[in-house]
Amino acid sequence: MNGFLNIIKGIFIGAGAIVPGVSSGVLCVIFGIYEKLLDAVLHFFKDIKRNIKFLFPIALGVGIGVLLFSNILNYFLYEFPIQTKSIFIGLILGTIPSLIKEVNTKEKFRLQNIIYLLIALIIGIAMVILENKMTFIHVESTNFIYLILCGAIMSIGIIVPGVSSTIILMLLGVYSVYLQSIANVYLPVLIPIGIGLLLGSIIVMKITKKLLEKYYAQTFYSIIGFTIGSIFVLLPQGMTLLETILCVLCVALGIYVSHIPNTIKNLKNSTLFKTAKVLKKLRSHSSQTQEKDL
Repeated sequence: MNGFLNIIKGIFIGAGAIVPGVSSGVLCVIFGIYEKLLDAVLHFFKDIKRNIKFLFPIALGVGIGVLLFSNILNYFLYEFPIQTKSIFIGLILGTIPSLIKEVNTKEKFRLQNIIYLLIALIIGIAMVILENKMTFIHVESTNFIYLILCGAIMSIGIIVPGVSSTIILMLLGVYSVYLQSIANVYLPVLIPIGIGLLLGSIIVMKITKKLLEKYYAQTFYSIIGFTIGSIFVLLPQGMTLLETILCVLCVALGIYVSHIPNTIKNLKNSTLFKTAKVLKKLRSHSSQTQEKDL
């Protein structure tokens, strides 16, 4: 059951990661697997069997999401941009209360934690404004070492929820080169960026993990702040009255959908579900006993 749910989460992460402003990190936070992913990747060799069991369904889902559903999502973004983005806004908003509740169950709530959330939110909004207003910076010569550095810095936008990889590459002056290289599969650019991305991701994950271990509440509230900040990328503009109503309805739908994983989790933890599980085991044990008697 958990494996199947992780495949579904992976599909959404793979397909949803192409939505402008919604990073993979945000989706991992939404589905409540962000910390688990950090642990599984960083401590992979400590318990290979367990980590493969957790990571494989997610990786499989991501592959399915990217290959099969990204085109579908692209279609909806092109044909119904307001409704599609509004659903993602609802998904983000709907998960914030449960994220805050999760933090507060591990550490007692302190008012100062809200300051970390607000600082991260302000940084997230500032990055959105900067991304919308800034012009492309072009670096004429991109040598191997510089591209590795760009990939390493780009990893911040992949690991930290709500931080845009796009704006990082723009500031470094390689965004247009990066896009052209992807379109043409130009390996002399993609390989060094990929090397830097891999090395940077490991470093950023280790730093994030250390921060979560030593300053759990402050770090997670900052992550929540960045996650909320990503909403401002998705906000539709110049809407008519009908489109505004549709937007509100789709946000409500997204909030409703965001509660489905918790509903399933609560159902699994319910007395009825546990009783049914016990009865199933007793029935199975009874059948085995009867077979032995025969």
